[in-house]
Amino acid sequence: MHPLTEKQIRASFVNASRREATQATLPELAALDWDRLDYLGWVDRKAPLLAYAVVPGTAPDDDAPTGVLLRATDPALRTRRSGVCAWCEDVVHTDDVSLYVARRAGAAGRRGNTVGTLLCTEFLCSRNVRRRPTLAETGRDDADLRAAVIERRIQGLRERSARFVAEVLRTA
Repeated sequence: MHPLTEKQIRASFVNASRREATQATLPELAALDWDRLDYLGWVDRKAPLLAYAVVPGTAPDDDAPTGVLLRATDPALRTRRSGVCAWCEDVVHTDDVSLYVARRAGAAGRRGNTVGTLLCTEFLCSRNVRRRPTLAETGRDDADLRAAVIERRIQGLRERSARFVAEVLRTA
């Protein structure tokens, strides 16, 4: 993922008001390892039931990021839960997944339409897809197979996060 500025991030939100985008508490951008991120996701330190995900453009000629404001549906759901994240689909790290809901963009969102998904509570998907594959995932201990599995996971994460953003943008 290309490094983003605060201004780019705040301008990217498609389902947040200007006020909500301005009040978002951003992560420390200089401390991020942008080369190992497939999307930028974080929980708001000041409002822990709010979270944000910024997904890079998916078209080859489109680097414009798209950001979505997410909400945990209920304080009780912010506790650690076992499940599989819909974006990274990691089957090893399943102990910290939360249900997040995003208001749809535009008129649909103003009418109260939302879309939800299970995600890693702390948005560790990029780390999870890069973990060393288990022997069960590769069939044998082979560096080329491991690299292929990791690349497939990364592509899957990018596709699923982009699909979620497309669903937030969908007007119907």
